[in-house]
Amino acid sequence: MQLDQFESFVVGNPNPGLGGRYFIFIKLTTKCGIVGYGEIYNASFGPDLVAAMAKEVFAEELYNMDPFQIEKLWRRIYSRGFSQRPDITLMGVLSGLEIALWDIIGKATDKAVHQLLGGKLHARLRSYSYLYPPAGVEAAEFYADPDASAEVAASYVAEGFTAVKFDPAGAYTILDPHMPSLEDIARSERFLKSIREAVGTKADLLFGTHGQFSVAGAKRMAAMMEAYDPLWFEEPTPPERPEMMAEVARATSIPVATGERLTTKYEFVRLLETGAASILQMNLGRVGGLLEAKKIAGMAEGFYAHIAPHLYCGPIVAAANIQLSATCPNFLILESIQKWDGFYAQILTESIDWDDGHVLVPDRPGIGFELNEDVARAHPYTGKTLHLTMYESE
Repeated sequence: MQLDQFESFVVGNPNPGLGGRYFIFIKLTTKCGIVGYGEIYNASFGPDLVAAMAKEVFAEELYNMDPFQIEKLWRRIYSRGFSQRPDITLMGVLSGLEIALWDIIGKATDKAVHQLLGGKLHARLRSYSYLYPPAGVEAAEFYADPDASAEVAASYVAEGFTAVKFDPAGAYTILDPHMPSLEDIARSERFLKSIREAVGTKADLLFGTHGQFSVAGAKRMAAMMEAYDPLWFEEPTPPERPEMMAEVARATSIPVATGERLTTKYEFVRLLETGAASILQMNLGRVGGLLEAKKIAGMAEGFYAHIAPHLYCGPIVAAANIQLSATCPNFLILESIQKWDGFYAQILTESIDWDDGHVLVPDRPGIGFELNEDVARAHPYTGKTLHLTMYESE
């Protein structure tokens, strides 16, 4: 079997744009006609440029190659251009290509990817969602109102969710890390108090931040948070120095979760060795793909750490997250975009099956889901803004 064709889809995410402004999907086809889909989670450059990068890497490293040679192909791309380091852009490209290879392998063997990565330990995967504004409610107004978030949290719990995430701690900027103001801390407490009162013990609270605090600032925030017993404090300090994040982890009883901006086993092992986090949030469209994520999960298992795959992108990464999570004894919880309805259901030929707070693991060959190419082509991204951006200042 040999790889033959490459195609990419840069898809605009229609309003309300949950999960980001656009998705970068790729399609690989073998000479015998087997198709595999992948997705790149890369926000550092414009999506058309990233798609062009993936096309070049395919042409120079994968064309005519055997898709079953995952380790060899991974090392070829990782070493490309004398790199051999966790380059976030190259690793995003590699991740999307690697997911597509696994999709091909699964279809060629008539096996779900989870059967090829050790077998299915979990048939149902607990999931959570961010609290998003209801239809017709202006986003800025919603995200400033703890009572509105509490009301949405209660509605999510009524639908079956047993965990909700929110990030009330203020803007994350190019000047971070910073010390949170007293108002930042007070506002965060209002959100925690209102949401805890609304959901009681029926749901865990996931406190999201985006690496915006100094060590001292994160410790102050954590001291306030402990009374509300959140399941995690997410990325309390920037991702560059895990030894600094470890200081925060040692200062609080709240588990620290992090990893969405990291790539490869080499960065995640530093989290584990320093004690910076006990919940790893790898994004499979960036971290290095399915096999790399499986290796990271295995390392975490040795540290009694959990995995909670991150997702703020499209449903092909979600499909990979599902396949991985099904195989991991240290799986904790999966990030969902609400219940996988709306555009997420339209852009797949068969939607992700969500039931009573859980994603159901499919047994279909490959990653279990197919891109609806007609829908993808009908929604090209025409904007210029990157998938995610940071503020210039507060």
